[in-house]
Amino acid sequence: MGRLVLALMVVACTLPISTVVNYVVPDPYMDEIFHVPQAQRYCKGDFNTWDPMITTLPGLYYASLAYIAPLFPGMQWTGKARSFQEACSTAILRSVNISLAIICALLFYDIVIELRPETNARSATRQAFVLSLYPLHWFFTFLFYTDVGSTTAVMAMYLACIKRSYWLSALLGSLAIIFRQTNIVWVAFVACMGVLDYLDKFSRKTNLLTKADTLVESEIDTSVLNKRFVHAQLKNRRNVNSDKIANNAVSEEKLHQSRDSEWSGVLGEFQFLAYRIWCEKWGILTNFFPFLLVAFAFIAFVIHNGSIVVGAKEAHPVSPHFAQILYFGLASAVAMAPVHFNLSKVAVLCQSFREERTKFLVLFLAALISALVSVQFFSLAHPYLLADNRHYPFYIWRKVIQAHWLMKKNSSKSLDNYIFLCHCRGCSTSPLN
Repeated sequence: MGRLVLALMVVACTLPISTVVNYVVPDPYMDEIFHVPQAQRYCKGDFNTWDPMITTLPGLYYASLAYIAPLFPGMQWTGKARSFQEACSTAILRSVNISLAIICALLFYDIVIELRPETNARSATRQAFVLSLYPLHWFFTFLFYTDVGSTTAVMAMYLACIKRSYWLSALLGSLAIIFRQTNIVWVAFVACMGVLDYLDKFSRKTNLLTKADTLVESEIDTSVLNKRFVHAQLKNRRNVNSDKIANNAVSEEKLHQSRDSEWSGVLGEFQFLAYRIWCEKWGILTNFFPFLLVAFAFIAFVIHNGSIVVGAKEAHPVSPHFAQILYFGLASAVAMAPVHFNLSKVAVLCQSFREERTKFLVLFLAALISALVSVQFFSLAHPYLLADNRHYPFYIWRKVIQAHWLMKKNSSKSLDNYIFLCHCRGCSTSPLN
């Protein structure tokens, strides 16, 4: 019932706005001047002609064909379109993203339920609907862009991973890359999340086996004969994991002892995680081999293509743009301000600062120096950002960031907000806990 209500809510919000957009802007707008004609070529059956200004793979155009194909008989019967090519109008192509936005909202719903099983349908519906209204996702719902399809594929990949369907997750990751090549970053992210979940599951299983063996031994008569019988019954099961459990126990004890040191939150956790990965390397390789196939295929594509992008390669070279981390920190701070910027969080931060003053000072100085270096040497302006005044970033860059050199330097402070957010979200705790 919750999914149906959510779908109706998204439809009720998108259809009126889509009608207005198609009435006010009936012709292709901004980057649609590239995407719409390319999709219409596919509708004509011309798969060999490619606009050299399009940078992404043709995932959006194949999705459009799959969307319009079942609609065409009805459109032809009602006289809305006499040919398949005529069915691929700008308005119909834009409606592809509305359908994808509905699917994406349902994926949000399932992810909320999967991550928080105690969440009721009403709360999950509300959270999924709010996520659907995320501005960078919502505004592109009404244009024929790759954003909504890309997000939908990434969310489907993530949902499959948290359900531990790793082959399906990797397949959906490939689909996400076909929408946008940069989604390889999210494929790597989801794979790493899956590895952490796998290690956490193995850790709980190991602890349960140890507790079960101890419980059985304690509940059975302690006579010598019974002890021999018990050990004989448990021998096979213990032999499988005995060495691994023993090694884990010894190593984890040493690692937990090292956490008492001042740097345990940074170095100790990486050491602990690396050891766990090494212990379960074969299980990880077996389960996450599909992601490696996707990675190898992507590397082969880049080598063959000579670039990550398909077209306009001269305007999209691979460049270090570390200032993006600062932009992300600032955007995260603004978006999460109501949750994390309050007096209780500040009090906890101050208390932590008093307890681990040296650690915080070194971390703050390292972050500040990294931010200044990123802003000074790795803050790039894309050629299209400077040339196209139809985007808000054009005015933000020219009128705000570039207005004075102090504005550029002050943008480095956004990383401080990111550090604060990481602390509030418990980044110093183990990912395996």
